[in-house]
Amino acid sequence: MKVLMFGWEFPPFISGGLGTACYGITKGLLENDVKVTFVLPTKKGKEITSPVKILGADEVPLIGDINELMNRIDIINAVSVPSSLSPYATAVHYSEQLKFNHSLKVRKDPINSILDFTGDYGDDLLTEVMSYGLVGESLYFYEEFDIIHAHDWLTYPAGVRTKQISGKPLIVHVHATEFDRSGNNINERVYNIEKYGMENADKVVAVSYYTKNIIINHYGIDQDKIEVVHNAVNKKKQFERYNIGKNLDDKIVLFLGRVTMQKGPDYFIEAANLVLKEIENVRFIMAGSGDLMPEMISRMAELKIADRFHFTGFLRGLDVERMYAMSDLYVMPSVSEPFGITPFEALLYDVPIIISKQSGVSEILKHAVVVDFWDIQKLANYIISILKNEDLAQEIVRNCKEEIQQVEWHSAGNRLKNIYSSVLYY
Repeated sequence: MKVLMFGWEFPPFISGGLGTACYGITKGLLENDVKVTFVLPTKKGKEITSPVKILGADEVPLIGDINELMNRIDIINAVSVPSSLSPYATAVHYSEQLKFNHSLKVRKDPINSILDFTGDYGDDLLTEVMSYGLVGESLYFYEEFDIIHAHDWLTYPAGVRTKQISGKPLIVHVHATEFDRSGNNINERVYNIEKYGMENADKVVAVSYYTKNIIINHYGIDQDKIEVVHNAVNKKKQFERYNIGKNLDDKIVLFLGRVTMQKGPDYFIEAANLVLKEIENVRFIMAGSGDLMPEMISRMAELKIADRFHFTGFLRGLDVERMYAMSDLYVMPSVSEPFGITPFEALLYDVPIIISKQSGVSEILKHAVVVDFWDIQKLANYIISILKNEDLAQEIVRNCKEEIQQVEWHSAGNRLKNIYSSVLYY
């Protein structure tokens, strides 16, 4: 079985959980004897070591006249889109109108035309999404595949176009929806692309039952068309917790994620203020970046907790590992979290966790401490209890680690293979 897979991120191209999940999924599929060709917008400037075939869309010669392609991209109903976009970023704070750029960035040689891509999430993102969709139809002539698999809205136009040209079945994988990113203040253009992808797919894969319910209720997709495949985590630690020394005697409570509405950083900072009124030997760390960062810094100053609340900015690689290993408690107060891999990662370093009820990962981690994201008093009480009670902290870690042992990318890959088979041989 051969899969043509479209994704905007793959290590080392990682902005959030999307790239990490795509890597785990492809690894799990390979372990189940499924061959994968993974299409990124571009591989420029990066060395990629991967067991799967990685292809840049900017390596694919276009089939057809470039003027015809220009007309075709216009047909996709290009409209202005509020704010610069990213696959998981909030759309609440609009700083500018992002206009669709109708000029394809084309490199020509005597025979072929090839589109240029940055692979970024900048001002030309929508243009790149639609251009990426045009590349999908050319891939039919260059790649052998049995099924198409597209990850998140950025790649749905490419997945649908490839299905239309090839007649092969399409799976769309929903890692987050516009309702997760923006609440009820959704970007209609992104919503329409998501709905378009789901309606044209043969199967929709959701990362949790929480996400499945959103797809049913907000996108009108038949529940029988939606399959749930939970994410997993790479259980190999890069180094052991006890090899990392803590420079402070204080307890450390960690928030690690995008500083956006979806992740609930404002609830974290309000709970931190309540905790600091009860105990002194604790520091709160907000690791990440995002559009709410200026507001969070202002709120921290207003609460006068600057000596106990710290911002690291965006972390990657070994710095993320060190941050987990130095922490005594991890808090994920997400407003809407389709899944959430970070609690898994914290547990690998024996760090107890508190997660919001509004998260897919709560479907698996039954022994985690769970709280409504908006209940900052209860969140603060849980933080205090865990920091003061080492036995409780260890019990949470022990029980949750037993649960994650049952969650593997190999199993996710097997589940996806069965979904592929269900549409291939229907």
